[in-house]
Amino acid sequence: MTIVVNPYNEQEEKALLDFLDSRHYNYKSTDETEMADSEFLDQYNKELAEAEAQIDAGDYLTHEEVKKFFADKRKRSGGN
Repeated sequence: MTIVVNPYNEQEEKALLDFLDSRHYNYKSTDETEMADSEFLDQYNKELAEAEAQIDAGDYLTHEEVKKFFADKRKRSGGN
């Protein structure tokens, strides 16, 4: 999965990187000029094709299943 985040300033960028590090996420930080638009689009299109193949294979959750999952999770954690 690819997520592109453009923080508004250095403080937000540092906070985001600190959070990712604290959760031990594996991420790649690049300068905007490093990732060409075509590279991003190629990756994006690849992920869309993979998602479409999963849907075609019936490997997905319905909206109701997702809502039930989060409701059950909320109950287990004692949330509202």
